[in-house]
Amino acid sequence: MRHFFSILGGMGTMATESFIRILNQRTPAKRDQDYLNYILVNHATVPDRTSYLLDHSQPNFLPDLLADVKQQNLLKPDFMVMVCNTAHYFYDQLAAASDVPFLNMPQETVKSLKQHYPRAKRVGLAATEGTISSGVYQQYIYQAGLDEVDPTPAIQEKINRLIYKSIKEERGAVDAPLYHEILADMMQQLKVDVIILGCTELSLAQELAPNHQYPVADSQSIMAERTLALATKYQKNKA
Repeated sequence: MRHFFSILGGMGTMATESFIRILNQRTPAKRDQDYLNYILVNHATVPDRTSYLLDHSQPNFLPDLLADVKQQNLLKPDFMVMVCNTAHYFYDQLAAASDVPFLNMPQETVKSLKQHYPRAKRVGLAATEGTISSGVYQQYIYQAGLDEVDPTPAIQEKINRLIYKSIKEERGAVDAPLYHEILADMMQQLKVDVIILGCTELSLAQELAPNHQYPVADSQSIMAERTLALATKYQKNKA
């Protein structure tokens, strides 16, 4: 197979499935051959990212992801994309190990947010506790001249419930009222201008329950757009 990219996924699997679905839906294809060439690494057994970031005595997920990157290097993809926000804690190490460009989900999300919400100043971050505590998004938000606003403990509890119980435990089921309640709480209680969906499970919630009025920067949707654009560019340049 020529002109393909590699997707590091499986963190979690239902969210990765959402990414693939969005990517395929947005590809301007009228026949089988018009779709993108890619390899999906659905590495479901990668140790829990948040568990490690909150407690370094827990299994470290970096060795598994480094092994995936090195394995994909042997196949010579055009680029790699990793569809897990929390795993970007080790972005620098993974990008350094990659022989090809490695897309950065938090960086691309903040860049898109600036383009689509140029007047935004206060940015709410809806994400796992691991993403928030480790500052995965912090540097990009601050570099963009924005203020990061993290959830209150009460809102975080709702986010955790949506991610781990509604979606992970119930295999992709989305509690739409709970998702909309989280967005409303962040807008009204935290007085933010826009909300980053900094977890791919939240992106799945957005895909399946988009009927709300709140401004969001959906990291997985944005990554799908960047992936599509880059894959198209490589295919045209190397045709």
